[in-house]
Amino acid sequence: MDRQKNRLRIGVGAGMADDRIGPALKLLEQCDLDYLVCECLAERTIARETLTLRNDPSKGFNPMLGERMRAFLPLCQEKGVRLVSNMGAANPVGAAKAAREIGNSLGWKDLKCAAVVGDDVLERVRMHPELQLMDRQLPLEDILPRIASANAYLGADVVRDALATGAHVVMTGRVADPSLFLGVALHHHGWSYDDLPKLASGIIMGHLLECSAQITGGYFADPGKKDVPRLAELPYPFADIYPDGELFIGKPDGSGGRLDRMTCSEQALYEIHDPSAYITPDCVLSLNGLQFEEVNPDRVAVRVSSATQRTDSYKVVVGYFDGWIGSGEVAYAGPNAVARAQLAADIVKERFRLDGGQASEIQVDLIGMNSLHGSHARAMSSEPYEVRLRVAARCPDKKSANLIGDHVRQLNMQGPYGAGGPLNHGAKEIIAVDGLLIPRDWVKPQIITVGA
Repeated sequence: MDRQKNRLRIGVGAGMADDRIGPALKLLEQCDLDYLVCECLAERTIARETLTLRNDPSKGFNPMLGERMRAFLPLCQEKGVRLVSNMGAANPVGAAKAAREIGNSLGWKDLKCAAVVGDDVLERVRMHPELQLMDRQLPLEDILPRIASANAYLGADVVRDALATGAHVVMTGRVADPSLFLGVALHHHGWSYDDLPKLASGIIMGHLLECSAQITGGYFADPGKKDVPRLAELPYPFADIYPDGELFIGKPDGSGGRLDRMTCSEQALYEIHDPSAYITPDCVLSLNGLQFEEVNPDRVAVRVSSATQRTDSYKVVVGYFDGWIGSGEVAYAGPNAVARAQLAADIVKERFRLDGGQASEIQVDLIGMNSLHGSHARAMSSEPYEVRLRVAARCPDKKSANLIGDHVRQLNMQGPYGAGGPLNHGAKEIIAVDGLLIPRDWVKPQIITVGA
């Protein structure tokens, strides 16, 4: 058997909604990919795009879809690379149609796209107010009037089925991040859900790749402790996965960044609550015994341990309205800057109260001193020469949220001396998220093809 011929190579096109485009182009140009996978959804992203869709039925998918398609599709056509992405967000069919229109305009006349729908389970969960929210430990009924979206984390089987239509481009909504990658392997290698070692290999592949450049040195560098060469030139990674499940993670030869046991280990543990039972829609993965072997500076072999069968439920991410946040910032510098900033904060809170502002919580941050760790921040040997004050409030209404920022901005003339750069960041509606579990048979995914 020609092992190189049976290799499946999957490159990363994005790891978040607004990720860089250049590194993905380098993969397409240089790395002999079979597939490019763009992971572009966060927990709140799909709720945001659901609201966008309600306001404009032609939208609701990733705002960068057009830019990415114009950059990627010519190279995908030239090199025979198929593309999979959850850029569909709340409107996968709209995303697939947009991708096809762009492809056609670029000369790819027989471009075929497929959309995965069915992850939107809002109407179904509305019928079951007794469902328990996972984080708040309260019944869904507690937030039912404020729900904006509810989307099930679909698994790799829907990606497999979409690719089976022959589509060059697959657009999904909420599919679990690693499942996008596993779905490619299920289709390409013909794997079964009964073959747990191969599922384990495919899921860890997806988990290592899903955050794009994090595994090649992004979100890793710490000067003098964990140095990353040519950090400005971080490449995106790719995976080579074989029919028997053997797995390697790579990056373009001689590229910047770093790929080794340390970067792989950090990414393996990223967002993992229980390393012995990482629950996905496709299997429950154990990271016990996971090993990384550095083959060369641009390639790491991954030795996977084990997995057990998938659960009988889907996780659903629920987005809901949770009031408003208003905030403002102002800087103070020179001797006694910290005391002036603290006095300014006290003034803002008192004026906010006197003017009838309503808030369930007001937070005062002295940025550079306590904005990240609050009162637990390490005591400084001497006060800083400059400090930036931020006052934010969680409010039940937009008027109150705007009011807190107004009072910060007015410190320019109505507070301690030396205020610089006062800003009112305005009012922002809060979309909070929580999770719940539903039976698998409540979800009915479908594949809709668009084009040739």
